[in-house]
Amino acid sequence: MLEPRKVKFRRHHRGHRRGMAKRGNKVAFGTYGLKAMGPGWITARQIEAARITISRVVRKTGKMWIRIFPDKPITKKPAETRMGKGKGAPEYWVSVVKPGRILFEVEGVDREMAELAFTNASHKLPIKTKIVERIEG
Repeated sequence: MLEPRKVKFRRHHRGHRRGMAKRGNKVAFGTYGLKAMGPGWITARQIEAARITISRVVRKTGKMWIRIFPDKPITKKPAETRMGKGKGAPEYWVSVVKPGRILFEVEGVDREMAELAFTNASHKLPIKTKIVERIEG
């Protein structure tokens, strides 16, 4: 699963997810892309599950790119623990996704194959998505 090798700070603030994605909002590498239509956190496990479903369809004929990386640690305190005594230990990693962000890209497959791969992958993700095509020029 995806996880940073080294981080400057072990614990992060939660932050806010307002606004649209300013970067990573165009299909840059492949022919087709899976675009986020709403804000949310996508965990490393969800990214991995979507990656497996896309690679099952794409196989050896095409190429796939993952355009998001889980670099935000989410902490959790143990069950039945009293309040206080500091912030909990990092539990898992998430990627902060804003509307308009391209999550995955594929190349070397036709439209039907790309749609099949992305619809299967979108079932694994907690946000609404849409399939987009690369715009030349």
